[in-house]
Amino acid sequence: MTPDPVSPEGALVLFSGGQDSATCLAWALSRFSRVETVGLHYGQRHAVELACREPLRTGMAALNDWSTRLGPDHTIDMGLALANIGSTSLTSDAEITMTAEGLPSTFVPGRNLLFLTYAAAIAFRRGLKHIVGGMCETDYSGYPDCRDDTIKAMQLALNLGMNRRFVLETPLMWTDKAGTWALAQTLGGEPLVNLIVEHSHSCYLGNRTHRHPWGYGCGTCPACDLRSAGWSRWCS
Repeated sequence: MTPDPVSPEGALVLFSGGQDSATCLAWALSRFSRVETVGLHYGQRHAVELACREPLRTGMAALNDWSTRLGPDHTIDMGLALANIGSTSLTSDAEITMTAEGLPSTFVPGRNLLFLTYAAAIAFRRGLKHIVGGMCETDYSGYPDCRDDTIKAMQLALNLGMNRRFVLETPLMWTDKAGTWALAQTLGGEPLVNLIVEHSHSCYLGNRTHRHPWGYGCGTCPACDLRSAGWSRWCS
């Protein structure tokens, strides 16, 4: 397969340190000549994911000559604003359950909308046109701010509000977790897959004491269930 030509335009990746955002970073590095990353601390229960970001960046820089494309990393501390508005299972020690609205209690209202707004503000100042996020409505927990319609609406609002022509890229939107593992294999082969297994973090409980074939996690929370099931389907 002939790789797509590398665009001279720049991209900013919403990079949490999880499987999806790590795959998105690799996707961006394969397509854009300049790629920067941004991580956001919002009082998340699994803040250990933020410590995984630098090993992933370092590892990817060593793959496929991506070091010449990987630019600065940005971090934003949002404090406890989201938790103060209303705590969820991701911003407190509350048990993970289903709410009356039919959404898991890990849903943090407004999170992705705020993330994209912060990212666009950075992209504006850095001269980056493409903003890349791991939102997906194929194999996810039902979060409304992960839907394609939401992302399209945000792109319109950001472009109007900042007088720019940002492109919100969601390479995983129509891909399930098995497809995400397959995409990583296509982008960086076994070295990239191994890097994501060993250094990314998706477990909602922040558990990195248990090592599974697909990586670290409690093995029972919704994030671990999705990651484990996707790994099994991809390996079968």
